[in-house]
Amino acid sequence: MIKAGIIGFGKMGRIRAQAINESARGEIVAAFDPEPFEIEGVHRVETEAEIIENSEIDALFVCTPNFRNKELTLAGLRAGKHVFCEKPPAMNADDVRAIQDVEKKTGKCLQYGLNHRHHGSVVRAKEVIESGELGHILWMRGRYGKSVNEHFFKNWRANKTLAGGGILLDQGIHMLDLFLYFGDTFHEVQSMVSNLYWELDGIEDNVFANLRNHETGVVASLHSTMTQWRHLFSFEIFLTKGHIVINGFKTSSNSYGDEVLTISRNRSSGPAVDWGPDESYTFHVDTSWRSEIGTFFDSIEKGQPVSLGSSDDAFKLMDLIDRIYNADR
Repeated sequence: MIKAGIIGFGKMGRIRAQAINESARGEIVAAFDPEPFEIEGVHRVETEAEIIENSEIDALFVCTPNFRNKELTLAGLRAGKHVFCEKPPAMNADDVRAIQDVEKKTGKCLQYGLNHRHHGSVVRAKEVIESGELGHILWMRGRYGKSVNEHFFKNWRANKTLAGGGILLDQGIHMLDLFLYFGDTFHEVQSMVSNLYWELDGIEDNVFANLRNHETGVVASLHSTMTQWRHLFSFEIFLTKGHIVINGFKTSSNSYGDEVLTISRNRSSGPAVDWGPDESYTFHVDTSWRSEIGTFFDSIEKGQPVSLGSSDDAFKLMDLIDRIYNADR
């Protein structure tokens, strides 16, 4: 059993705790949060140090506000622990490079919470694309939006010092990670970043970004927004022989509706193609949290590099985010 400690026992800390327990491969030794809590089977300690300095704990889970992620990840690695950290990995790509330097010296496993790669629809889409049956990717389009109200102003996410940015770091980061997962890399970036509605300093409420891979020609278009007024997830991948669309995403709140994957194949060659019968799959249960924990525990137990959500994945993601912000400026 892998002995785990959790720093930050809000929503994400509790989700990770549940996934650890359900895996039957880990045991939660201790958890810390500034706010008191009582959860059966979870021992609350009074300080973060009681987790970081506990030699019995193998793995540290960092589930804190964004500005703590780099600091606690470094502390965990230096204390000889494997670390699982929620997104964003840090405030920028340079921070991730600094973390990687320590990671390499310690030889410990470091994984980031790039959870969307583990959703059933995404796993199936990856299988279909890698099979080659739909040809190669031409372009991708992602829309990820939600609505917030005045209570948002009371949240740490409305403070640039604590959050690092707005909707792009909060939610759009997941869509960008999917773009990288399927498109590998992007060399060219065009963007428009705005806070037209909420008017919070440094906290954008909309991001429009166009990306291009110069080697493959693949183009990806992102709209990340907190003025959607309805929660929305839509991820489209168009290929030479068909397309794959994911509409809706299964979450704990069910805010994004059913997670539906549609696979369509061309019946004739372009430019005027007829579409064959669609394949449609609805994913009623979100198993992504257990899958993600399984990937992390596999790396620890087998002494293998992290396969999904590695620090290299994190660096590419934060470098792309840096370039999106800078392109608007």
